[in-house]
Amino acid sequence: MLLTLLLSLILIFALCLLLYSAVALIQDRRLFTTAPKDIQAAAKDYPERFYGAHKLGRKLAVISILAMIGAFLYGGYDGVLNGFSFGQFFLRFIVMLYLWKAFDIICLDWLLLTKSHFFQHFYPETEGCEGYRQFGFNRKEQMTRIILFPFIAALMAGIARLIGG
Repeated sequence: MLLTLLLSLILIFALCLLLYSAVALIQDRRLFTTAPKDIQAAAKDYPERFYGAHKLGRKLAVISILAMIGAFLYGGYDGVLNGFSFGQFFLRFIVMLYLWKAFDIICLDWLLLTKSHFFQHFYPETEGCEGYRQFGFNRKEQMTRIILFPFIAALMAGIARLIGG
């Protein structure tokens, strides 16, 4: 279980790095697809904050995505080495997914979006948007993911179990 928690922390760190890369370095409003609609409409694209910022942001975004994929792959690899059953794989993957989602909802959607001024620092034109006061604006998408996670975890557990023999 300790490894599962560590892998979940890697997912969370990678998610934070991906968010920072997109918001602070890449600064392309096309990446705002999960933000409230009024914030998406108000945000504008910016030139590079410093030479190479966009390139650095894209590289960090790729590293973040690879770290997320790697966390799940390593979780499966470790389970194969330790002879996990389907249920053990499922438990590992569902814990990782739900901890990741809990962090997303509590820390990113609630704290970062509605309580801090993180986004307004990089996109001052969005100051005063109603979206910053609408916790739960993406409730439908979040609920869809929460409902799908057991199926995704079961699929990953099944694949890992097939590979593991």
